[in-house]
Amino acid sequence: MLQLKDVEVDFSGRKIFAGVNWHIRPGARIGLCGENGAGKSTLLKLLCGINHCDKGDVIVAKGTTFGYLPQDGLSYKGKSLFEEVRSACAELLEMSEEISRLETQISQDADEKLLERYAHLQDLYSQRGGFTLETDIAKVLNGLGFCEDDWQKPCEQFSGGWQMRIALARLLLQRPNLLLLDEPTNHLDLPARNWLESYLSQYPFSVVLVSHDRFFMDQVVERIVEVWNGALSEYPGNYSLYLIERDRRVAALREQKQRQDEEIERIEAFINRFRYQANKASQVQSRVRQLEKIERIQIPPQRKKIAFKFPQPSRGGKDLLVLEQAGQRYGDHQVLKDVDLTVTRGERVALVGANGAGKSTLMRLLAGSEQPSEGQRIEGHNLELAYFAQDQAAVLTPERTVLEEITASSPVDMVPRLRDVLGTFLFSGDDVHKRVKVLSGGERNRLALAILLLRPANLMLLDEPTNHLDLQSKEVLLDALKSYTGTLVFVSHDRYFVDQLASRIIDVSGGGISSHPGNYADFLSARQAEGCDDHSEQRVEHLNSAIASEIPAATKEQRKQEHAQRKEQQKQQRKLEKQLQQLEADIETAETHQADLEQQLADPELYQDQAQFSQLSDQHRDQAEALEGMYEQWEKLQHDLTTLAE
Repeated sequence: MLQLKDVEVDFSGRKIFAGVNWHIRPGARIGLCGENGAGKSTLLKLLCGINHCDKGDVIVAKGTTFGYLPQDGLSYKGKSLFEEVRSACAELLEMSEEISRLETQISQDADEKLLERYAHLQDLYSQRGGFTLETDIAKVLNGLGFCEDDWQKPCEQFSGGWQMRIALARLLLQRPNLLLLDEPTNHLDLPARNWLESYLSQYPFSVVLVSHDRFFMDQVVERIVEVWNGALSEYPGNYSLYLIERDRRVAALREQKQRQDEEIERIEAFINRFRYQANKASQVQSRVRQLEKIERIQIPPQRKKIAFKFPQPSRGGKDLLVLEQAGQRYGDHQVLKDVDLTVTRGERVALVGANGAGKSTLMRLLAGSEQPSEGQRIEGHNLELAYFAQDQAAVLTPERTVLEEITASSPVDMVPRLRDVLGTFLFSGDDVHKRVKVLSGGERNRLALAILLLRPANLMLLDEPTNHLDLQSKEVLLDALKSYTGTLVFVSHDRYFVDQLASRIIDVSGGGISSHPGNYADFLSARQAEGCDDHSEQRVEHLNSAIASEIPAATKEQRKQEHAQRKEQQKQQRKLEKQLQQLEADIETAETHQADLEQQLADPELYQDQAQFSQLSDQHRDQAEALEGMYEQWEKLQHDLTTLAE
């Protein structure tokens, strides 16, 4: 339905895409992956026509409709929420109005043409979901977290995150046959992400998306396209399968590059050896042309693996923090009531629930930054608490540079590792010398998180620590938190992060809390067993089982055979290389002997002794013939090695 043909895109002298060829087929569900700045968002804008290529063509099939969701920047006003979302289906609304006009005309005069038009419109309206439009709007709004009381609110009353949900709702109801989503889960809580995951998994048309939510990618996409070095590389399967296949493909590329480098070295050795021999001039020129035609293999950069560990915290009491009958109200609005919660040493507690349910309020009560309006908060023995709030960036000093700010807050023993820590949180090169005041909101949050994690604490409270982190940085943070020996309470809307880390789930809803042992998958299973769907129906199989089930036995056997073939190929290659090395030594010896004979034959006194001249001439001829045979054998070995490498 869409094709990129020899597409090139330059930006400020940097080539974003170089000769890209790519197809998007009907019904495809594709995830775009790559480092920050690789060109993922640029590619989405190119596909929907916002950006244009400098060379090449973007070929779009007739009838293709586009829906594009940027990362941010959209806002709506002037209509109620329901009216705004409904207005996205303008074609259906126009169809409905025409049907109503036709009904009026037919009641007065049942003309045959009017009846045909009416029947055609009725069928088309039904096919496109016109008769269920109101129901569909309700489903989408509820799925994205809007309650019924919100439907008549003016759009301008909704904050930036909710504005992006409005934009997403409009797109989903338009049902374009190519849906382009740039970080669609950025502003969604876990229930809304779960609903969107289920919706997109059943979406009948093509979807291309960028996301830093690993679990979301695993469940939604069926193909990964990696954007790197101006090119696109496709991998079948979801994100977890892509990681496995990418490592295998890169390993194979490294082997190919090593063989290519060895082949180039041999060709260059031939050229250098025979460059000045007239009888080898044509063969040397042939090798020069062969060298020019070789397309050099490029290997994706080795992903820098940064190991970050938290400072060792002191040991606290068994019950580090307790809330007894705690509640919180703001004016007449009661957010939490009768909350009983004990945080025990060594736990990893995840707070989950819809946006606005009170998760951040509960975190502030635990942190002591707000006092409960009722009940009490009790600190345990030897409590050392660190709290990362959603607005943690507000405490940073605007005039300091990134490096100065983190250095000022760092323990002395951590100072040598500060640049590594900053690299973990996407500050590299000259970024560390930027002043805090010029950083974006996301950059400030990342810096605030990096600073918080430098000092030892036996209880960490983290409210949305994964916001504004890419997949690799999330992995680094996740590994660090797994090895953290203290106690953890956190809020995250990243399903994979919660599943990997949590040992207990606290569901915040209806002004109260309920506790569930296990991770989020266990929590969903328990909720479904109870017949509750407020967190949406989910597939809760463990990720490793899902990966194993998607790799058929035939593929595993095939890989074993391929491994055995590679081993045999490497054995043959080593044998040929050893023969070539010995032959080159023999050629060098023979050439030395030949040069010695030529020097003797050049002596005028030799011609006075006819017998000796005849003997040396015969030796020279025999040596030349032997060398010619060696040269032919050398070329044959070179050819065999090249064939083996291919």
